[in-house]
Amino acid sequence: MFLAARREVEAAVEHALDALDLPTDDLGIEEPPEDVDAVLASSVAFRLAGEVGAAPPEVAADIAAEIDPADYEYVGDVTTQGPYLNFLPSDAYFAATLEAAQDDEYGRLDPKDTSVAVEHTSANPTGPVHVGRARNPIIGDALANVLDFAGYDVDRHYYVNDAGRQMAVFTWAYEKFDESDLPEPERDRAEYDMVRYYRKGNTFLDEAPEDEVEAAEAEIQSIMQGLEDGDEETYERVSEVVDTVLGGMQECLARLPAEFDEFVKETRFMRDGSTDDLVDRLQELDEAVYEEDAWQLELDDHGIDKNLVFLRSDGTSLYATRDLAHHEWKFENYDRAVTVLGEDHKLQAQQVRTTLELLGHDTEPLDQVLYSYVNLPEGKMSTREGTGIDLDDLLDEAIDRAREEVEDRLEDRLRNDDLDDEDVERIAHQVGIGAVRYDIVSKQPAKAITFEWDRALDFEAQSAPYVQYVHARACGIQEEAREAGHEVPDPAEVDADALDTPEARHLLATIARFPAVIEEAAEDHHPHVVATYTREFAEAFNGFYRACPVLDADEEVRDARLALVAAARHTVGNALGVLGVAAPESM
Repeated sequence: MFLAARREVEAAVEHALDALDLPTDDLGIEEPPEDVDAVLASSVAFRLAGEVGAAPPEVAADIAAEIDPADYEYVGDVTTQGPYLNFLPSDAYFAATLEAAQDDEYGRLDPKDTSVAVEHTSANPTGPVHVGRARNPIIGDALANVLDFAGYDVDRHYYVNDAGRQMAVFTWAYEKFDESDLPEPERDRAEYDMVRYYRKGNTFLDEAPEDEVEAAEAEIQSIMQGLEDGDEETYERVSEVVDTVLGGMQECLARLPAEFDEFVKETRFMRDGSTDDLVDRLQELDEAVYEEDAWQLELDDHGIDKNLVFLRSDGTSLYATRDLAHHEWKFENYDRAVTVLGEDHKLQAQQVRTTLELLGHDTEPLDQVLYSYVNLPEGKMSTREGTGIDLDDLLDEAIDRAREEVEDRLEDRLRNDDLDDEDVERIAHQVGIGAVRYDIVSKQPAKAITFEWDRALDFEAQSAPYVQYVHARACGIQEEAREAGHEVPDPAEVDADALDTPEARHLLATIARFPAVIEEAAEDHHPHVVATYTREFAEAFNGFYRACPVLDADEEVRDARLALVAAARHTVGNALGVLGVAAPESM
């Protein structure tokens, strides 16, 4: 009901300003501090004080006098606090929230008839996904979920680098070396098996005699040229390596989970002529120069001091060239495009946007979300030499640590539902992987983070287990109610006025905000906003749980509180689902 109430508040302020013959271009609508007993507030009196020639509190009082709460369904009262107008919710606001949140899909916004391509992860298929890059699939998947929940038509894309030098090296190495020359794979999965060839090939190129390296480089170059020329045999050779590695990487990402609607290969834009066409148009730009044996764009006049190289002297294109063709394809097929990129791609992102504009594209529909990498306390990690920490390792340890926590807490559980080994294992997976996802997605993307176990798995602090436990507790209350013969009542038959304690009203008000949180997260492309909300929600629910017994209350209050628990369960469950974090029914 928050969104509906906000529309009413906007209408009320605008009507009052019209009545006072004051400008309505900025209504100053905002959420008040937590200690203010209001749903929304307006700071418009600050802006108008100079124009009116009166102190802001006086202006606020004049505006409030022009608003009749009886004209609005969800505005119960309008008060002033110094220069601020505070809008208090009506009883109908709480009743409507209680009813709306009985829906399993509560918080999902109406369809927007807008298509969005969300590209994320897109790690080069050269081996296992590594911890430092784990933020990309987690942020990308959560952002795609947010946009989907906000009503957008979302396609999740993985852009596959299958045409660069790395893949040519990988293909050459895979065909050159025998498995007997390689160490045992670290795991029994395709990408761990294949990465041994890639590492062996890089070692060979670094250490082999000069004549052997020259011969290898010639073979690698022929693979790159074959792809550029559209040679089908070369494409099939490279695809065998790429698809095998990518299949294993998908298994890892599915553990998060992070899944994709389409894997878009960069060779697609070489094979269909898009890259050649793009090169022709780039060469015609005023910024195009041929320097240092390559075609480049000089972008100094556009605030970028590094040239964009788009064609080598041998006629082969670069990743940036193919990515430009990829973006043109997105613009043709989607209303909006979102790309999640590591901070080391900031320059590339600027070059791509500027070049697209030089080619005549409106880049407003393009949003590039940059994030800093994840570090472990041990420091930064690298995969090229095989010295990094893989995402699989992190997830395995998360599950192991979560299992220990769950087992340690078994004796202190309040619920009498005996958990067997299978239950413990299921909860360990939900809590462990949820802890990793939540800890990473809850931070603003641009801020560097160091993943720490004690913080991520703290059941008492602002962590995934802390929020997950709220969902499990709500499920437990409903289960106990059913065992006692009490089902969640029809909200139409519940008296929401029975939820008259401050704790119940605060929880209802928090539930009401959820759709607006989804709207904000989708508009700003900030999934961490949802994580922040879940922590606030957990505090509100726990305050209600401590102060408001459910099953021991009289029938009218019990039914109202049962309905509130159901509303809370749907809200926190959907919020966790948007973040890609499991919502356990028991912990």
